[in-house]
Amino acid sequence: MASNGETIDRRAFLKAAGIGFAATLAPESLYALERADAVYASGYRASDGTFGIATVSERGEIIDRMALPARAHGMAFSSTTGRAVAFARRPGTFAMVFDPSRQAEPIVITAPEGRHFYGHGHFSPDGTVLYASENDFDGNRGMIGLYDGRNAFRRIGEFDAHGIGTHDMTVSDDGALLVIANGGIETHPDFGRTKLNIDRMEPSLVVLDAKNGTLIQKHSMPSSLSKLSTRHLDIAENGRIWFACQWEGARNETPPLAGWFSKGEDIALLSLPDETTARLANYVGAIAVNRHENIVGLTSPIGGASVILDAKTGIVLKEESVHEAAGVAPAAHGIAVSSYDGRFNDTRSDVAWDQHIIQIK
Repeated sequence: MASNGETIDRRAFLKAAGIGFAATLAPESLYALERADAVYASGYRASDGTFGIATVSERGEIIDRMALPARAHGMAFSSTTGRAVAFARRPGTFAMVFDPSRQAEPIVITAPEGRHFYGHGHFSPDGTVLYASENDFDGNRGMIGLYDGRNAFRRIGEFDAHGIGTHDMTVSDDGALLVIANGGIETHPDFGRTKLNIDRMEPSLVVLDAKNGTLIQKHSMPSSLSKLSTRHLDIAENGRIWFACQWEGARNETPPLAGWFSKGEDIALLSLPDETTARLANYVGAIAVNRHENIVGLTSPIGGASVILDAKTGIVLKEESVHEAAGVAPAAHGIAVSSYDGRFNDTRSDVAWDQHIIQIK
């Protein structure tokens, strides 16, 4: 996601893409791009069961599509290089780096032996390093893989994530810190997507030095919330780190589902109104900060809801029923929301959007 949270208008995208890209688009796609105030990307499943990545306007009009070998999950984008990447859904072993303007051929990254991707990653601010959350499944530990953006994304190292079930991760604006959500859930590809340690989960939030991987701070969930899986992250303009959670305990319990912290500070768990917590159904699937409006968006596919919070206070500003709500990203006004049943904001298309969306340039 663009670090400043601002939307990219269609003139900027067209200028970056060039005349050649525009010439490849069908008339309806070119018309959608010309009308777009912002452009996003997301993984999808087509009606024939195949998978791909699509660029889409904030109105939900599909601009371009690219095939994928299997289902994607999260995505990352570098506003410096214009490259984006789609990560395979756990326990997938591929990530596809692509240029949304099609000025460069896609590059497929394969996880090393004994590893799989967890579906998330982030670029360094200058785009030279791609960080990816990975599972060392025989060692039962989360890792952050480092890939060289200057050399065909060759793997150049790794850092210990200091936790298990490493899911989402992001990078501070200055590139100095890696922030990691360790969901605390043990998995192994021999058992598919089965969760192997629900009775002894170890969720945590971790901050590393991006230069050398040194552990700067780690926040483990208290024992009473050991089944609160810390899953997704985004950073506000003031450096506040927002996180969202999924509860693996009893369905009749109502734990906090989001919170924030900053470097050097303890975590603050957000106390939402009972009706909001019930609407989210113990499962926040995605989170995004709109820095321009200082708001935070949450979605719950299980609860069929999107929620907008004040980023300063955590107060609920708006709630909306969105069947199978999936991805969330900042929009020119408010928050853009996608769904598994094909909705992107106010438009429904012929694809099932995957769980995450990003702004692109």
